[in-house]
Amino acid sequence: MNRVAARDFEDIAQVEQPRVAPGGDRVAFVRTVPEDGESYESTVYMASTGGGGPQRFTISEGVDSQPRFGPDGDRLAFVSTRGADDDRPQLWVVPTGGGEGEQVTDVAGGVGDIAWSPDGEHIAFTQRASATEREEGHDTDANGYEPEDPDLRVLDRTVFRSMEQYFDGGRTHVYLAALADGSVERLTDGDRDFASPTWGDGDTLYYARSVGDPDPDDSLSYEIVAHDLAAGVTETVHTTTGWGQQLAATADGRVAHTFTDPDQSTLRQTELKVLDVDEGSVSHPTETLDRTLSYDTTPQWGPDTERLYFTTPDEGAVALWSVAWDGDGSDAGRVVREDWTSIDGAHVGDDLVAVVQSEWDHPGDLFATSHEGVERRRLTSLNADYLDDRAVSQPEELRYEPGETAGAGDRPERLQGWLLTPPDFDPDEQYPMVVEIHGGPHAMWTTSGTMWHEFQTLAARGYVVFWSNPRGSAGYGEAFMSAIERDWGAVTTSDVLAGVETAAERDYVDEDQLFVTGGSFGGFATAWIVGNDDRFEAAVSQRGVYDLTSFYGSTDAAYKLVEGDFDTTPSEEPAFLWEHSPTGHAHEVDTPTLLLHSEDDYRTPACTAELFHRILRKHGVDTRLVRYPDEGHELSRSGRPGHIVDRIERIARWFDGYSESHDTPPALEREADAGLTASADEDSDNGDETGV
Repeated sequence: MNRVAARDFEDIAQVEQPRVAPGGDRVAFVRTVPEDGESYESTVYMASTGGGGPQRFTISEGVDSQPRFGPDGDRLAFVSTRGADDDRPQLWVVPTGGGEGEQVTDVAGGVGDIAWSPDGEHIAFTQRASATEREEGHDTDANGYEPEDPDLRVLDRTVFRSMEQYFDGGRTHVYLAALADGSVERLTDGDRDFASPTWGDGDTLYYARSVGDPDPDDSLSYEIVAHDLAAGVTETVHTTTGWGQQLAATADGRVAHTFTDPDQSTLRQTELKVLDVDEGSVSHPTETLDRTLSYDTTPQWGPDTERLYFTTPDEGAVALWSVAWDGDGSDAGRVVREDWTSIDGAHVGDDLVAVVQSEWDHPGDLFATSHEGVERRRLTSLNADYLDDRAVSQPEELRYEPGETAGAGDRPERLQGWLLTPPDFDPDEQYPMVVEIHGGPHAMWTTSGTMWHEFQTLAARGYVVFWSNPRGSAGYGEAFMSAIERDWGAVTTSDVLAGVETAAERDYVDEDQLFVTGGSFGGFATAWIVGNDDRFEAAVSQRGVYDLTSFYGSTDAAYKLVEGDFDTTPSEEPAFLWEHSPTGHAHEVDTPTLLLHSEDDYRTPACTAELFHRILRKHGVDTRLVRYPDEGHELSRSGRPGHIVDRIERIARWFDGYSESHDTPPALEREADAGLTASADEDSDNGDETGV
């Protein structure tokens, strides 16, 4: 049986964006698989809930997303780049009984966040367009217009880019496409962003509008707007605060929405509230539930509109919950939750609930269950052939005491982590161990999800892999999440190292052969550890934050992490932020450290990695900085397939060179591309061009 390898990423299909058909007889979903080293094939599939394998529904051209059944189930809307000369997705509609798809829109900014009207005659959507594009009508009919990158950028906003894109004067607005004639109407205007269009009754469309005086970029406030389409009038029915602006409405005027307390908001959990428009009252159905909603979760109403469904991190698993809309959360119940598994998408239909769930033995498939979570059925096994030929290791849970470093609030009794051993594991042998640290910092790991392939690859290369959810992680309550207030470094890393010490008590772990890596906040923590601890033989820090002051000035809206988590700004406490940055301790680093970063990462811009790398170079540390072109912060999850493979191989190659268990010279002593399979492809853009 073969072992999992980095290059296997090109053979693994991902299941995304489930949608239950009216009547519950089938579920649409998006199947995404690498097409080559540069791109993916994302296609809509249908899975029958009565049995039988899934069937491809849309043609394999372009990237499809957001499948949405019409109210009668006779049509499916989706967003696709098919037929486009660029990556601007457009709205398409296809009969579910068979027939050709029809392109509905041709708009300059692309289509997102689509929502059918109750009568099936219109589809609302959002689009980012500049004031000029709106004035000239390119946002409703592009008619051959193609946006160009500006020759120069004049920036007048606090947040002018995000993740890997500049806004270039664009604002997100709400539009309405009429299916009868394909006409597009813009419903909103102005120098504000709008989000999450959701239908109430047939004449009322709700959406969120960013506000904040004088600067909406610097505010979490947003309004809920009710747009009466028949009368052509709008009304602001509520103002609230939140990181996400996610709405779900009922026909009788109740609007569920996400809420985050603006006071040190990054340390607060995201909750649900429900506005009763007619009564003017607001209920708080998750008030007593000490969990934060999953990132970008949109609340969903059950078929009787009496209960709401949502997902949360939940003690090493992702759970799907339901709760009464007008209660305080005391009746909240888990609909789907299995230890250590991740729910990566869910849709609540009238007849059943569909979830995408990954587990330790597979990277994700589609399942169906009842609204109460009874009789879960598996609808797909997309990677069965691949898994039948691979040795997949089963993780072991590790419970341990937290580090001695004090954090905000009470010290928890136990922390949760996992150990993954190599295939053909022999407990009488000793193995090197790789420690993985998650990002966020307020994220949470399971034994599955997006890290499944990377963890299994490292184990297959002969490493024990350890990962954990230290203080600061989501899923264990707000006090646990906020325990790293004003201290990202010492508290988190003391918990990670306490887990390392517990794992190293196993006879099969070679405590003299330890390695550490992590991405985003995990990159921060990796760099912090090597500046304050010498126990690791080598480290790989990925897309990290290395200097909090530079991060504050160069990131997107994530600068709020400094204001929230540290309750300060560079102007107020510059010396404090330097002392709490890895760069403030970089002169103490002796550990060979590889730095990986993306050229277009605007969440954690490369400037702080360059600073850390230069300090290491000046102090004679074995180091190398690898920069991936045309990639952003999501490289490890949705980057170009060839770059994802290259990244994992570089991590393993760096560790191998300092491991006594691997007869391999350090990467700095080898040919630039030695051991990297992607660079062997004649058509690959990897290898030397990544900066190695």
